[in-house]
Amino acid sequence: MDYKPTCLGYIRTDVSGMAQQWDQSQIRKLATRLGYDFADMVIYDPRFGRPPLARLRAQVTRLDAEAVIIPSLEHLERGEIPESLVRQLDVITVSPEATYARRTMPPLPSGSELPGTERH
Repeated sequence: MDYKPTCLGYIRTDVSGMAQQWDQSQIRKLATRLGYDFADMVIYDPRFGRPPLARLRAQVTRLDAEAVIIPSLEHLERGEIPESLVRQLDVITVSPEATYARRTMPPLPSGSELPGTERH
């Protein structure tokens, strides 16, 4: 059996709205097309008050995921990929289809951060 890297999906309910099922379907289709082993769909609902990426980060660690697929950058705070997330795994968007790969991120000087990111 061939090895397939593990990926997760991530959706914000407040962004997907009525298109949530469609977004989930598109994430799964892209994961299959790209050759990933799709492990879990992490659904964030801001009504519960948890930090937006907390469950995603926990699942990434637990499942040793190599990528997360999101419908669009709108599903991340301020439409930006947190530097700490892209250092941990590849971030792939469905629309427009793009990959923000870990290996393409240049090292930042100590204490520096990408605009719009925070360290926790």
